[in-house]
Amino acid sequence: MSMYTLVINGKPEGPFTLNELKERKIKPGDFVKTPDMDDYKEAHEVAELRQLFGFQKQVLIQYYGSFDQRLIAAALDWFFVSGVCIITAFIISLFITNMVVGLAFAFSLLGVIPVVKFIYQVVMESLVKQATYGKQLAGLKVCDMQGNRLTPAHAIGRNAAKIFSVLTLFMGYLYCYFNKQQQCLHDVIASTLVIKDRL
Repeated sequence: MSMYTLVINGKPEGPFTLNELKERKIKPGDFVKTPDMDDYKEAHEVAELRQLFGFQKQVLIQYYGSFDQRLIAAALDWFFVSGVCIITAFIISLFITNMVVGLAFAFSLLGVIPVVKFIYQVVMESLVKQATYGKQLAGLKVCDMQGNRLTPAHAIGRNAAKIFSVLTLFMGYLYCYFNKQQQCLHDVIASTLVIKDRL
């Protein structure tokens, strides 16, 4: 059974059993710690306490990525992905002697780059950093509405939903100006946020 140290009037007390915590009527914002935890957490952050006491995990997000930050991040990502694809294609083209095949290969890049960028975004947004290299440089990361990391399936849905932001003649991207959480249309569809990784 888990034993919790509870901060009472600024001082750690306990350890307490779950029943003893119940008797003390702990609140979601009370700080608790078990021997397995590195540091104290608010009670609503601990899954066991949420389940037992019916706490709702509180969303602590206050700072959202702005349109200009996201635009810079997108430009950097296009630069990185295009650069890698072009350099790879150039190296491969050195071994192609047929000019027609070489030109066809070069034009195929127009279709390859967006596919590579889609895969790159899905993978990077669902990893621990929750961000592509462009977003990392801009100090941004992608999360769900509770601030949690996206699953690969959720990241696929978010990036597939960008087609709607593009089909609206890019007005879907400008939607962030009319949304208090600065979500673009695809973020609204996928229930995701782009937040500042640090202040």
